[in-house]
Amino acid sequence: MKKLFGEKIQFDWKITVLIVSSTLLLIINFYHGQLAPWAKWFPGWNATALPTKILDHTLLYFVAPMLIVLVVFRQKPGEFGFRFGNWKTGLFLTISGIILIAPVLWLVGHSNKAMQDYYKPLVSGLPWNTLLDLFSWEFLFRGWLLFGLARKFGPEAIWLQAVPFALAHIGKPEIETLSTIFGGFAFGWVAWRTKSFVYPLLIHWFVSSFAILVAAGLLG
Repeated sequence: MKKLFGEKIQFDWKITVLIVSSTLLLIINFYHGQLAPWAKWFPGWNATALPTKILDHTLLYFVAPMLIVLVVFRQKPGEFGFRFGNWKTGLFLTISGIILIAPVLWLVGHSNKAMQDYYKPLVSGLPWNTLLDLFSWEFLFRGWLLFGLARKFGPEAIWLQAVPFALAHIGKPEIETLSTIFGGFAFGWVAWRTKSFVYPLLIHWFVSSFAILVAAGLLG
């Protein structure tokens, strides 16, 4: 039997839980347009003001991972970037990132029709729907996955979390999706440097909001 199956493989159970559960959560989100019957539970729900998909993302990408942190791993949320961390460095990197990326977003938004067609309808969700949706996304990738994987893989986790982040963008404009492996790395590096998912969240919030405003023709 040993010749057939080889040496016994020892897995880090927390890493296994992180990888398997994060993959399943992303797949579940892809295959279910609406995870829960929100309209049935809350009659008169205004899906225009708050799309139910944002609530699905909150359940899948924030509530579920946080429950795993607290109940399964029995660790503190701060160990997964759920804290303000190095706020001085965080604010500097946030402001610097916004200044650097704004001109690029403006140029792409004005020259790429796919970006305009995709983002223009989302203008009604600014600014709070965008923030609420990105909060759960950023916690999943730049909090839960990044710091969970970093315990085993160190800074290599910055690249590791960027891969599923990029794949989760498939279906969005190609030019954006192609950039997300690098954008995911940059967001991950900011989180790594500040020990917090808050600052990549703020940068991502600006990126998304600015792209929508440009696509809608509200910024020239």
